[in-house]
Amino acid sequence: MFKYIIRRVFLAFLTLIAISMIIFWLLRVLPGDPAHMMAGEVATIEEIEAIRARYNFDKPIPVQYMYFLQDIMHGDLGDSLKSSEPVIDQIAARFPATMQLAVISILIAAGIGIPIGVLAAIKRYTWIDSLVSITTLFGVAMPVYATGLLLMLVFAVKLHWFPAAGRGDNWQSAILPSITLASFSMALITRMTRASVMEVMSQDYVRTAYAKGQTGLLVIIRHILRNALIPVVTVVGLQFGSLLGGAILTETIFAWPGLGQVLVSSMFSRDYPMIQGLVLLFAALFILVNLLVDILYVYIDPRIHYD
Repeated sequence: MFKYIIRRVFLAFLTLIAISMIIFWLLRVLPGDPAHMMAGEVATIEEIEAIRARYNFDKPIPVQYMYFLQDIMHGDLGDSLKSSEPVIDQIAARFPATMQLAVISILIAAGIGIPIGVLAAIKRYTWIDSLVSITTLFGVAMPVYATGLLLMLVFAVKLHWFPAAGRGDNWQSAILPSITLASFSMALITRMTRASVMEVMSQDYVRTAYAKGQTGLLVIIRHILRNALIPVVTVVGLQFGSLLGGAILTETIFAWPGLGQVLVSSMFSRDYPMIQGLVLLFAALFILVNLLVDILYVYIDPRIHYD
């Protein structure tokens, strides 16, 4: 296991290097001049050139990238072109809000999706299974922004149960954005759980357990659910990684002060250092979550070994 983790960490490092090269190059081939945007419309040519020299925009892209790598090795993601503040400080200030939203959302998605998926598999081809299938299909097909606006209209504007936007000091402010963000993941986890449980239920050892007189709940917990968890855990891990980096629309709709809003504003202002820092953070978190899921496989199924 230790050798496997070391190998995965090394591959993760190479992956992050490749991602940094791609995002660095893509940002600089886009049309527009960030130095001109920073200087303003009334800036002189000398002022624009001074900004280019300060941020190394006047140098070839490979040279700029080497400066960028050198700064990263020293733990410096650069300064925001928009606010002139260190990128790492702005990320640290906003990251807790994004993490809170992602954790609550994945707990809702897995906490509801897995039991409902098991129930649908046990009651397959009944009205319960049909209702779950229709509901999950709606959850997969419904756009996130439409779900968010609908929840806001009903529970914030009409019923006044929850705040419409913003991150307050109480837990109520996180309910609507968390449910919105969890809707797609919950539907996907439910469908995966149903399919996985139905596949395991057809195995011989499950029929043998029932033939020995074991109760239905005991068979579900000891024989069915544990063996069906591998693909479900994979989906949960992938969805959690996606939630950490994919909450842009939800944070924008609910004015949630997370990293998604920062990424959107940085794209409009061509804030290179901020975009690069956020992309690398999201990629690192996604890789870390996948590594933790792979390690969790061993504890779910002892037959799995990493050589």
